[in-house]
Amino acid sequence: MDVIRILGIVGSLRKDSYNRFALKATKEMVPDGAVLDLIELHGIPVFNQDDEMAPPASVIEFKRRILAAHAILFATPEYNYSVPGGLKNAIDWASRPYGKSAWLGKPAAMMGASAGNLGTSRAQYHLRQILVAQDMAMVNQPEVMIGNAAQRFDRDGRLTDEPARQLIQKLIAALLQLTRICLVGKKPVGQ
Repeated sequence: MDVIRILGIVGSLRKDSYNRFALKATKEMVPDGAVLDLIELHGIPVFNQDDEMAPPASVIEFKRRILAAHAILFATPEYNYSVPGGLKNAIDWASRPYGKSAWLGKPAAMMGASAGNLGTSRAQYHLRQILVAQDMAMVNQPEVMIGNAAQRFDRDGRLTDEPARQLIQKLIAALLQLTRICLVGKKPVGQ
């Protein structure tokens, strides 16, 4: 395999989301031999099982991008002690129809940034529970929960907190290691 392709899913729709900023910072830290591409959730309608056999173009493209990736990196905010509805909705779309989940067996990691002290800890635990249903291989450590995000990013959205940067580097290294393990003996993605 030449390059490991990671798909970074921005779990927030907000223009100046700390989670988008965290993924942009992560792009700069990805080592040689891997690439991180980001995808937004804009334009994905509310899941309706009546439409799962003929999904809209935004969902088809979302699933295509997941299937083309070797690994997934979620960046989620925390809304009301859980994941945002938009992220859960996108996960639901990509898991359907039954038996055709784009998530199945994908190695994945998660991180999150929030203005609160706990840095998305509850959202990440809920996201982990959701992803278990997709039989995804998950990075367990380190946990990247960037609390008090307004003090961790500068006015231009650059992550300035060195401990957070170091944790993200460790998370990416763990995701790459897990991805290599998962890909042993498997046919390359897209072939």
